[in-house]
Amino acid sequence: MQIEVAYSPAPGQVDRVTLDLPAGAQLGQALAASGLLERHGLEPAAVHAGIWGRPQPPDAPLQEGDRVEIYRPLAVDPKEARRQRSRQGRSSG
Repeated sequence: MQIEVAYSPAPGQVDRVTLDLPAGAQLGQALAASGLLERHGLEPAAVHAGIWGRPQPPDAPLQEGDRVEIYRPLAVDPKEARRQRSRQGRSSG
């Protein structure tokens, strides 16, 4: 089956690899086969990934045409970013 593995090392950049894997392959196998973890210096145990934008465990089964995505850590917690924007709005008003 054919699947795609994608990683965005920085905003506006995407590194994609298309793989042919045997039926029954799992997300973790796709990550290992893609070579993206090594290419970008990512620690396999610390990687968060998903299928089509939904976080999944490494043993999640893949289907033909799936897109596996490797997620970057957030630079700022979304709740904290909202607080900061709120504070800026109050001080400039």
